[in-house]
Amino acid sequence: MPIYEYRCQSCNHELEVMQKLSDPELSDCPGCGKPALKKLISVVGFRLKGGGWYETDFKKGGAQKNVAKEETAPKESSASTACDGAGGCAACPAPAAASS
Repeated sequence: MPIYEYRCQSCNHELEVMQKLSDPELSDCPGCGKPALKKLISVVGFRLKGGGWYETDFKKGGAQKNVAKEETAPKESSASTACDGAGGCAACPAPAAASS
């Protein structure tokens, strides 16, 4: 959920509130009780709670999990085993005899 900042136009009281996007904006100041709160434009803060987030995103140190490991490509034994599709290798079936 996003965390929004509000400031009272009357008493300059500032507060941060965790609200859903669908929640209406606050209007009554908890400091003075007047309906003078205005939402500030600022960097939106939010929390990543629950499972499913990469553990390395916001940690600084320790063991890193969920990091993609570099896989090595399978080694080819030799260039002679490569098939060109023309029937010249041991894996291809014998070419059909040409009729005359």
